[in-house]
Amino acid sequence: MNEYIRISGRQAYNLLIQFGLALIPSRMEKILTATRIWLVVLVVALSSPPFITGHVTPRTVLHRLSSNSSFLTRTELWFNQTLDHFSPYNHDKFQQRYYEFLDYFRIPDGPIFLKICGEGPCSGISNDYLGVLAKKFGAAIVSLEHRYYGKSSPFKSLTTNNLRYLSSKQALFDLAVFRQYYQDSLNLKLNKKGENPWFFFGVSYPGALSAWFRLKFPHLTCGSLASSAVVLAVYNFTEFDQQIGESAGPECKAALQETNRLVEQGFATNKKEVKALFGAGELEIDGDFFYLLADAAVIAFQYGNPDTLCSPLVQAKNAGNDLVDAYAKYVKDYFIGSFGTNVQTYNQKHLKNTTPGEYSADRLWWFQVCTEVAYFQVAPANDSMRSSKVDAKYHLDLCKNVFGEGIYPDVDTTNIYYGGTKIAGSKIVFTNGSQDPWRHASKQISSPEMPSYLITCHNCGHGTDLRGCPQAHLNIEGNAQNCSSPDAVHKVRQQLVEKIDLWLSECQSTTGRSYI
Repeated sequence: MNEYIRISGRQAYNLLIQFGLALIPSRMEKILTATRIWLVVLVVALSSPPFITGHVTPRTVLHRLSSNSSFLTRTELWFNQTLDHFSPYNHDKFQQRYYEFLDYFRIPDGPIFLKICGEGPCSGISNDYLGVLAKKFGAAIVSLEHRYYGKSSPFKSLTTNNLRYLSSKQALFDLAVFRQYYQDSLNLKLNKKGENPWFFFGVSYPGALSAWFRLKFPHLTCGSLASSAVVLAVYNFTEFDQQIGESAGPECKAALQETNRLVEQGFATNKKEVKALFGAGELEIDGDFFYLLADAAVIAFQYGNPDTLCSPLVQAKNAGNDLVDAYAKYVKDYFIGSFGTNVQTYNQKHLKNTTPGEYSADRLWWFQVCTEVAYFQVAPANDSMRSSKVDAKYHLDLCKNVFGEGIYPDVDTTNIYYGGTKIAGSKIVFTNGSQDPWRHASKQISSPEMPSYLITCHNCGHGTDLRGCPQAHLNIEGNAQNCSSPDAVHKVRQQLVEKIDLWLSECQSTTGRSYI
């Protein structure tokens, strides 16, 4: 390498912090007064064999500064987490994965944004609207993988007995312990005392965790964003199906309902042929097959791609073409194809697999569903958008078949513990997309300390405020230009910025600082 790399003084200091080479703040501030510096030490490091300091290699840092990738960082970090936070006798630990992104961090007192990972592997910090917020507020971003998911599994076997420590309550304490660990580590690196202001973020189940964290640990975060936050545990979640009908609109709704009727007719005479038509021949349990068909329609509205489903179905119905063939093409080409759904996700044989692997999240999330929150997406008695075979009995039989006797969702206890939609918290922003069926398990009515905003547009679904449109595949920086009403998204984002600024400032009211 024979070129110098020009970067800002602040970026240089962030890099030095990551390499453990930063000077104490009083000396470093003298360096930061220069508007630009040449970072010769990085050039030297890059021309030598890569070294690891417990954070990142130099080449990774360089890539992160120059790349416009879908992740702000994918560099894995680890710390020892307590297995059971509720036992004074069990002192077992496990390795929990996390990530940090410091490029926008205002040394030394900038805020720390904690992005909560949820019911799946956490592969890094995605480059969505949270990155824009971090840049605006001079914030660091850290993200903790949920226990048991991805690479943060305490056990080598996911038997029902070994899953006894998998719960939202344990996950909340994970976040609290990690927050303290990270703050202490940062103080040590920066040779400082005191605490940075923290703010928590989450979408969907992590959105619920974000709200619940502020509820249970209000002294550990200045506030929370609960985006599409499913805070209400629901046994018979009929409102979910009803929202699909509303989001579809009259024409698409009628086409979907007729398609379901025709599928069930064909199923009665030759179920094997019907399953094969949809590429789902492996699903031996009929309820599993009809659950897949229902979900295939759901994701079009949940993730902001309604026309991908509705246009071909309505066209087929108006032209007198075979609706079942049209829906089967959508399921195979989009739901299984470009969206990337694996049919085995719906196979109870797969859900019984206790060996950790790429698709273990399916079993893990069903365990949380079957023990804490339910969210049983059952068919309403009338005007249903899904087969009547997807009922409460189907869900309960699944829980019993996959996890054994005695496993059922205690939704009453969950709602008593957290409050459901009557959550008695403060400084929590709730946001929802108008087309998202999950919004009916969220807090949709504002209260003085907990505003709730509905983003209304044709393709505003799950996590629109952070993800933009559509929500299925990443939009860099949460780009909202493909939303049918970008202004609706921008308005809610501005309200969110105002709340974050206010609550961060109130965390350090003695300084009178505004964070933007």
